[in-house]
Amino acid sequence: MQFVTYGINHNTAPVHIRENIAFNADVLPVALASLKQHPDVIEAVIVSTCNRTEIYCYLNDDCDNIISSWLHQFHQQADGELDEFLYCYQDNDAIRHLLRVACGLDSMVLGEPQILGQIKSAYSQALNTKTLGKILGRLFQHAFTVAKQVRTDTAIGNSPVSVAFSAVSLAKQIFSNLS
Repeated sequence: MQFVTYGINHNTAPVHIRENIAFNADVLPVALASLKQHPDVIEAVIVSTCNRTEIYCYLNDDCDNIISSWLHQFHQQADGELDEFLYCYQDNDAIRHLLRVACGLDSMVLGEPQILGQIKSAYSQALNTKTLGKILGRLFQHAFTVAKQVRTDTAIGNSPVSVAFSAVSLAKQIFSNLS
């Protein structure tokens, strides 16, 4: 058995690519059910936001390439068309990636708090669709605990964060008067 993460984000793909493979709320249950129908997919969670789409799966051994194939097919993309934008993490690297994302360390604005709520929403959707089992369930619960602990023990959540807030702050540093 292996744990894998396939995804794209603001670092790897332009907006139009991210929009093409995003899963909106209406499509997400259908996508999860479709993914779970594959005999090698044991558990699955899909996190889809404006800045990332990530597929977390617990799979039978040596079949992680099925996720890329499924993603291409589901979004009616030619085989390999998304490959230059996709990243794949396996086992410990996939777990480490989930923890970084949940803590806001992999966000466009470092420490942004919305991602944790978005991951919790994806977790709930997978639970409701019955694509979440004991393995991913425990892993995601651990990620929630770690993210909360990071916010409690560090200053990562002390400042208001957004792209707009960061842009205004930077502009104030560069220009003495914004009037």
